Amino acid sequence: MKIINDNLMNGLAEEAKKSPMMRERILETKPTKDIYLAGGCFWGTEHYFKQIEGVAITEVGFANGHTENPTYKEVYTDQTGFAETVFVRFYPDVVSLEFLLQMFFKAIDPTSLNKQGHDEGTRYRTGVYYTDPADLPIIEKVFAEEQKNYEQLLTVEKLPLQNFYTAEEYHQDYLDKNPDGYCHLPLELFEFAKKAKDNKRNGEDLRQKYIGDSASMQD
Repeated sequence: MKIINDNLMNGLAEEAKKSPMMRERILETKPTKDIYLAGGCFWGTEHYFKQIEGVAITEVGFANGHTENPTYKEVYTDQTGFAETVFVRFYPDVVSLEFLLQMFFKAIDPTSLNKQGHDEGTRYRTGVYYTDPADLPIIEKVFAEEQKNYEQLLTVEKLPLQNFYTAEEYHQDYLDKNPDGYCHLPLELFEFAKKAKDNKRNGEDLRQKYIGDSASMQD
């Protein structure tokens, strides 16, 4: 099983975001945690999470499929079982997993099966894939809270990470390289992510700060 090259998993957050070359250097020992998030097209999902304070590294790829070393073209056929997924490494002393998952739900329609925006197929299914079993209670808590907002059952997967393969380089930081490129998420959502803070770290609740309906933001 390929997860992520250990060298890539470290590095100064800002420098790593600016330069893919920095991902190959180990420059930081600050404690981090990892989560893998499938939110539809990974171009927009990665760009969204890159805006959030406390996110150190992002990488797009393919998770929980049944072939080895899939290419984007192979995954696009919906015959490999993979979901377009974003690896997120974050600093837990700056941003919590709970906060990141709350932000994740702001960027998806959690009742839409295999479809986000105009993108449709099993590769665009939504999911939260974890590598640390200790994270499961937090994940289940957020899922339970989100379910209260919908009459329909959530269709978001909640599973251990089975495998993850990094996508081709041209998919990495796609919207940084192509500012006018396709994205299923609205620009307003990126601005929201940029301004969002894990206010529970400061004694406030994210939900008290968030104004507006995330569903309308995706229209």
